Amino acid sequence: MLKFTKIRSHGEIMKTTLTQEIEKALYYYCIELGGIVVEEVTMPEDQGIVDTLACFFKPSSTEWRCYELKVTKADFYSKAKLSFIGHYNYFVLTDELYKKVQEDIPNDIGVLVYRPYLETEDLPADGTFFVAKKPLRRELLVEELALTQRFMASLFREVQKAKRMSYGTSFFSTEQLYKELKRRLDDKDSLHEKNYYQRFIDDVQTARIDSLEEELRALEQDYEFLRQQRQVRRRPTEPLE
Repeated sequence: MLKFTKIRSHGEIMKTTLTQEIEKALYYYCIELGGIVVEEVTMPEDQGIVDTLACFFKPSSTEWRCYELKVTKADFYSKAKLSFIGHYNYFVLTDELYKKVQEDIPNDIGVLVYRPYLETEDLPADGTFFVAKKPLRRELLVEELALTQRFMASLFREVQKAKRMSYGTSFFSTEQLYKELKRRLDDKDSLHEKNYYQRFIDDVQTARIDSLEEELRALEQDYEFLRQQRQVRRRPTEPLE
């Protein structure tokens, strides 16, 4: 069930922060509606990139919904291709922007208006949506098999991101780590005079020396053990070392 709480004004929120806030809210909004959702799905046949694509499983069919997020008037009227290829397609807008552009929204395209919460404690997102304009159902503009394949590929991309976060640097190849270290050669650590790259080299050399010293100590112990064993087993007629 969708959670409702008091809403607040977002006039002073910076655009980039607001965009991320709305994207996150839309993600959880679709999940609460029962959808499987992923962002930035590249379509085949020059159909562009869907900002957010949600899949809903019905008793006898699959329903696809596309969402295009716009937070400024310039963004809304830009020449960027709109990938409205689903059964139901929505603009996701702020209330302020919706009032400015509502006359230019096509008849078959719906509108979700973002409403930020006043209080967000214990909530997965900072706001929710209300349907300001309902979309009209239409046929898919992409073959469903191709759409499903692109959807799954995007889901796998997100799984890879999660795996990288979970596994840390062990997920990356040595070559990738080396390239990243070279890229950061000039990055300085405010707590140290040396940069990260030189610190890494020093750490590797120190670790190598420590490892060699440990191996040397182990060899010395083995040698001492064998020497003592040989003395115990020496026959009386054998000369001492």
